[in-house]
Amino acid sequence: MAKVSINLATGSIQKEELIVGIDLGTTNSLIAFINPENNPQVINDMGKGVLVPSIVHFDPINGEIKVGNEAKEFLTTDPQNTIFSVKRLLGRSYKDIQNYKDFFSYKIIDDNTESLVKIKVGDKFYTPIELSGLILKELKERAEHALKTPVNRAVITVPAYFNDSQRQATRDAGKLAGLDVLRIVNEPTAASLAYGIGLNQEEAKTIAVYDLGGGTFDVSILQIQNGIFEVLATNGNTFLGGDDFDSAIVDYWIEKNQLDKAKVSNNQELSQKLRLKAEETKKAFTHQSLVNDKIGEIWCTLERTTFEKLILSKVNETITCCQNALNDAKLSVEQIDEVIMVGGSTRISLVKKKVSDFFKRPLHDNVNPDEVVALGAAIQADILAGNRTDILLLDVTPLSLGIETMGGLMDVIITRNSKVPTKAGRQYTTSIDGQVNMKIAVYQGERDLVKENRKLAEFELKGIPAMPAGFPKVDINFLLNADGILKVQAIELRSGTKQEVEVKPTYGITDEQVEQMLLDSITNAKSDVDQRMLIEAKTEGEQMIYTVERFIQKNNHFLSDIEIADTHKYLQTLKDSLLGNNKDIIHKAIDSLNEFTRPFAERLMDEAIAVAMKGKRVE
Repeated sequence: MAKVSINLATGSIQKEELIVGIDLGTTNSLIAFINPENNPQVINDMGKGVLVPSIVHFDPINGEIKVGNEAKEFLTTDPQNTIFSVKRLLGRSYKDIQNYKDFFSYKIIDDNTESLVKIKVGDKFYTPIELSGLILKELKERAEHALKTPVNRAVITVPAYFNDSQRQATRDAGKLAGLDVLRIVNEPTAASLAYGIGLNQEEAKTIAVYDLGGGTFDVSILQIQNGIFEVLATNGNTFLGGDDFDSAIVDYWIEKNQLDKAKVSNNQELSQKLRLKAEETKKAFTHQSLVNDKIGEIWCTLERTTFEKLILSKVNETITCCQNALNDAKLSVEQIDEVIMVGGSTRISLVKKKVSDFFKRPLHDNVNPDEVVALGAAIQADILAGNRTDILLLDVTPLSLGIETMGGLMDVIITRNSKVPTKAGRQYTTSIDGQVNMKIAVYQGERDLVKENRKLAEFELKGIPAMPAGFPKVDINFLLNADGILKVQAIELRSGTKQEVEVKPTYGITDEQVEQMLLDSITNAKSDVDQRMLIEAKTEGEQMIYTVERFIQKNNHFLSDIEIADTHKYLQTLKDSLLGNNKDIIHKAIDSLNEFTRPFAERLMDEAIAVAMKGKRVE
């Protein structure tokens, strides 16, 4: 077996290995590296362009998967099998995005739970992690083709506001693409590095990063000192971006051409054509003041001044977010040293003017706003590779730390390469009615199954009040100090029941074992993720069976004999699917049972409300 040189202080690969920087975006993604002249450079493979549209198309006939430029054309011709803006779904449940479901032209599964969303394409079910993995795989292959060298390690950027679940989802997507993700970096931090801010150890600055992309907006206030980037505050809107400017143009054209908006919305092909024409028009305003075009008999005419009026309220929303971020950071505009512009939508002259007026200073916008994050990620990758000695990285933990969850899965709480000291936590609940004890097993390692990792400690949280499954709320917190000593704390929030244990996570692991664990995680990435998704599907199926059987038992007087009999048929189909090893068949059975039983739950809720309201007047 080939040996890889690994820096055990950081868990990172030494400099003989190429490490790339990746900006996984809502609208477009791109990949960058440090070229032989020691400068960050984006990759343009075979003249396809630097930007890879974050779009995946599944051919309904032969199952062929296309990603990027080749998938984009199917937005108008086959919208239900063309997935876009998947970053908006990463690490989210259906409840998180239900108000925006009409934005997507593909089917997002509502399983009426807090579990992560799934997307249905034909008879297959995909998670946002799998779809993001396909985009990352395309980037990896383009880089390998262009650089004529294997690309196995990467730094991937995420918005500063991404929570732990979204960061872990991004890391899993990288693993699925065959990438060892050395670090998840905040996009504002990467943008700062691309402008050289923070590269000087002696520098102390407070900066604002204004990031307006296709689908999202965020502003981050960062303090940079001694090479440490600290996010003081972040604000924004995960559903505000260039897409909204395009929608404003489309609505204007619909009104001017006296079209029926509902009819246009129902015609997916026409909707997408108008949306793409609006995007083209918006971009044209960077170098012209009038667009005069047609789609069939529909006139697509717009002046730049009218466009600016259409988007003014949305741009003003972003300025409000800037003020909110400053308030949260307890800073005034005068205390901001630099303002960095990120994202394609910052090319719009109105946006630049409003931001410059608000911060009362010139903007950093001379680096291509589409590329700045990927270029910064490449610089961060170069630092991790050990090629830059002018930057001192903080000590980090070399291996991930987490606990065992249902199905023997490893749920990572502190990811490897996290700065120490650090603390992180997650909330868990019980899976059985009346459960009063919870076993907490702590593991270290990079594999998805705990049996492949190293067990560090195990203890029981006793005295949880007996409640229905899902009601107790147990916070599990990991506190890792600068000496690498881990304290694990579990507390049941409703009762205050508490237990903690102290462990030394690196004790007894040799340098060779750390190296082997990292190598194993890369070698087994694909099979690990497949196994994780199968276990998660089976766990979800078992929970569904438990919930539905309990519902029938408690509410059988509300249901007819036929409804009960049919429900049992769906239950049996789900039980049979759990005997196999096909996650799509399991998800299909869960979806069918959920669709069939949802009306019962709604009917029961309506009756409960009717009883509660009986004899009461509503003012």
